[in-house]
Amino acid sequence: MELQNKVAIITGASGGIGEAVARDLDAAGMKLVLTARSQDKLERLVSSFKNAKAVPGEITDPGLPQKLVDTAIQAFGQLDVVFSNAGVMTVGSIEEVDIEKICDMVRINVESVYRMAYTALRYFKQTGSGFLIHTSSISGLKTVPNIGAYCGTKFAIEAFTDSLRMELAGTGIGVACIEPGTVDTGLYQNWDEKNKDFVFSGGALQPEDIARCVRFILEQPAHMLIPRLLAVPASEPV
Repeated sequence: MELQNKVAIITGASGGIGEAVARDLDAAGMKLVLTARSQDKLERLVSSFKNAKAVPGEITDPGLPQKLVDTAIQAFGQLDVVFSNAGVMTVGSIEEVDIEKICDMVRINVESVYRMAYTALRYFKQTGSGFLIHTSSISGLKTVPNIGAYCGTKFAIEAFTDSLRMELAGTGIGVACIEPGTVDTGLYQNWDEKNKDFVFSGGALQPEDIARCVRFILEQPAHMLIPRLLAVPASEPV
């Protein structure tokens, strides 16, 4: 895909991986529709870009995906890419975990991703082109104790992405997911020191590393698709 003047939606755009991807795609000449909870953060981000619109909202709002697609079309006349990135990570032992927070995580990490995907893909099928990328995780490929529910959400995204890829084969629409290992974002800020030490034991990637992965997937020639891209710190032992 030639990225200049293409239009992308990015969810979870106000920080971390989402912000890094937004900055990289802006530098590539893309027009952006950005969403996250924080209106202030979004507006500050949008003010630094050439062509961008902010649509603050809760990612679990059933009406948000269509609002994002409509904004892209009304503001820029088209939609070419969706980077579905919003997510949270709730962990804990069986005795300690907050079940309500676990269920909220499922709504954010799975249900909202499904809603965004089907809404965007119906538009892409009408136009005959487009690209959908999901943020998965190395936790979508393997499990460790105490994070089983989070792993389950990412295993769901892996299965969902691969099924969509097969359904859309030959249509001109691409679907892929990126599987980061440890990335230095705010995802772990509420963890205790023992768990932080475990997660960061092999070092950490920066959000900009994942942004390069997104761009790499998008810029492949039309005859080639990279459906999965695992990116981990070189010293990550798990």
